Amino acid sequence: MAKEYVDLNTPVIEMRNIVKKFGDFVANDGINLTVHKGEIHAILGENGAGKSTLMNQLYGLLKPTSGDILVNGRKIEMNNPRDAIAAGIGMVHQHFMLVQPFTVTENIVLGTEPTKGPKLDMATARRNVVEISERYGLSIDPDARIEDISVGMQQRVEILKALYRGADILILDEPTSSLTPQEITELIAIMHNLVKDGKSIIIITHKLKEIKESADYCTIIRLGKYIGTVDVDEVDENGLASMMVGRNVTFKVDKPEQEPGEVVLDVKDLHCKDYRDIEIVKGLNLQVRRGEIVGIAGIDGNGQTELVEVITGLRKGVSGQVLVNGVDVFNKSPAFGFDHGVSSIPADRQKHGLVLDFSIEDNLILQNYGEAPYSKKSVLQRDPIFAHATESIEQYDIRPKQSEKRPAGTLSGGNQQKVIIAREVQNDKDLLIAVNPTRGLDVGAIEYVHKYIVDQRNKGKAVLLVSFELDEIMSLSDIIDVIFDGQIVAAIPGKEANENDLGLLMAGGEKA
Repeated sequence: MAKEYVDLNTPVIEMRNIVKKFGDFVANDGINLTVHKGEIHAILGENGAGKSTLMNQLYGLLKPTSGDILVNGRKIEMNNPRDAIAAGIGMVHQHFMLVQPFTVTENIVLGTEPTKGPKLDMATARRNVVEISERYGLSIDPDARIEDISVGMQQRVEILKALYRGADILILDEPTSSLTPQEITELIAIMHNLVKDGKSIIIITHKLKEIKESADYCTIIRLGKYIGTVDVDEVDENGLASMMVGRNVTFKVDKPEQEPGEVVLDVKDLHCKDYRDIEIVKGLNLQVRRGEIVGIAGIDGNGQTELVEVITGLRKGVSGQVLVNGVDVFNKSPAFGFDHGVSSIPADRQKHGLVLDFSIEDNLILQNYGEAPYSKKSVLQRDPIFAHATESIEQYDIRPKQSEKRPAGTLSGGNQQKVIIAREVQNDKDLLIAVNPTRGLDVGAIEYVHKYIVDQRNKGKAVLLVSFELDEIMSLSDIIDVIFDGQIVAAIPGKEANENDLGLLMAGGEKA
């Protein structure tokens, strides 16, 4: 990757010896960061390493316990995000800072609304939003409400919100975690165009391939400590991974050959509508058998979200059948599906996966709190609940340790995901539906999650995997079903799939 000219005289950002403590817990322990104008600088670290905490201090959401922040050579007290915005800093958060009942346009212009006399001029606001979305190639529906759109679309709104304000320094916290490969390619091109215009970008990502494709330099943090800063051109993905986790990481998924058993999930002639009341799943048929991972590959918006929501009872379908072990769960409640063998890792961990104000130990028993040993005569038994949480935290490497009583909302995004995965795998149902299961996870955690998914398959469970990561789909799936325009248009054995053919089919074409 050819680097653009970088002005080395005065860094646009300097964070010197940053320490951030939460009680006795040290989240950042003397971290240094230097970013120059026209530079894309990646921040890499395991889940819970302190990356988002560091960036939240740069954006004024948190105050450092000690250390200095300099912007363009001038020391600044970041007391709140207004101070950061005034200093030319914008941030796209990993967990969306959006008002759910508001429209896309209202969220993007919130706080900077154009006016006509004493009234808001939302027509002009809408035109401005459409213009900037077209300029940066991020297609959105400006009139859709946030609560009605997918995670991927919400991510686009967050990106557009920062671009709309024209910040000179952009912090992108896991901006591509829900994007398709095509959208990621487009975003990287956008980032390069922005730095050509003199802007500087700090990107937090766990995706080593994206760092190699987009970043000039990378700062690595491990367990809250500064490990080092490297020139991205001078280190490979394995080297980055080893620096991040402190050990060698295996990228290959070990998946033994086995014959699948009887059908567990049988979806027949399914029709359903999206939030606009437009039919988006159009007579879809799908089967998943015991001992088999079926991956769904498709560009976001082709019906995979609605398909999963119908199967799990989160959305009503128009017609069709959804059979789990021969029992029709179509248009039944999520509890009915759970009782008949369905567990799921949802796309939106905060909206559908966790009760953020509940403790980790309570989130781990959300579906079976009324069962022994967690309940006795309708009274929760705290000792076995705590013991279960302690064991799960250790087994699934949920960080920080000894955090059973902490609210789930205080964990990093990746560790929230680990809580959900621990719960759903331990529920031991016949069908596991995993939607973007490694979203926001570091390579070490991805390695563990893939192992648990394959273990479920090896134990004779049926696994339906929906992911925007084609590498993940191709690595894990026994069968890859390609979804386009609400239908399964191809079924390809996983060992025969390649990215080019899948990309063509996902776009409505045919294999070469």
